[in-house]
This record gives sequence, structure tokens and C-alpha cells, in this order.
Amino acid sequence: MHKEIIISDTSCLIVLSRIQQLELLQKLYGTVFITEDVANEFGEELPAWIIIKEIQNKANLRILRNLVDLGEASAIALALEHEDSLLIVDDLKGRKEALRLGLKITGLMGILLKCKQENIISEIKPIIIAVKQASFRISEKIEAFVLQQAGE
Repeated sequence: MHKEIIISDTSCLIVLSRIQQLELLQKLYGTVFITEDVANEFGEELPAWIIIKEIQNKANLRILRNLVDLGEASAIALALEHEDSLLIVDDLKGRKEALRLGLKITGLMGILLKCKQENIISEIKPIIIAVKQASFRISEKIEAFVLQQAGE
């Protein structure tokens, strides 16, 4: 379990829910925080370990909203309010903006690799196959890198 606050964008929640692997986030991080906007985009009932947290600085949200989608903007805005945060974001524009702002980020493939490293899952490949079948795009380069890092 981590001391840092884990904040998620919508896409990771949606794809893990579609492949019935949402609990990987709980096993890896314990509690995950999201914004009301992310909860609305997700559109499913939230498990107790996913907590909605309100953004305090609405000006950040308004600025970010002009650069990335609403869910990403709100997740980035929330992460900016927490010094020791890890932001889960997969969209390239969202990742670039989060990195530009100095945020620590990961994505779905990073989460799967960490799950394998911490023995939460035994194999990444079957999950990657399920993720791709759920219409989540993964670059061949990133897939190959993650599988190589996982020793698969």
C-alpha cells in the first residue's frame, strides 16, 4: 500500500470495470480518489474504496478544461492540490499536460506491471488481451516494453 494519494481519471476505471478487473486498483493502492466529473463519466456505482473528492481550486479546472477533456482536467486539478499524489491517466494529451505541470503519473500498463511485480497478478499478457478486446488502444511499443519488463 502507498502513502501517496492515488487519483484516477476515467479511462482506467472504465476499462478495468469492462474486463472485471477493477479490484486490481484496490489491491495495489487501497483507496483511489476521483472527482465528481470522473464519477459521472464512469457512470457505474462506485465501490467503497473509490472516494469522490472535491476540487478546491476551480480556476485550475477552468484552465485545464481548455486543454484536455473534463475528466482528465478534473483529475489533474485534484492532483495539483495534493503534493504527494500519483495520477492515473492514459490519454496522451492528459499525460503530457500532467507531466508539464510536474505531476507524477502512471497509466493502465504501469498499473498492470506494478501488479505483476507485487505478485497481485501472475501474468500480464491475458489482461492485455482482454483490455484490447475491450477497445482500449495500446501501442505495440508500450505493450512490448511492459511484457519485456514483466518477463513475459
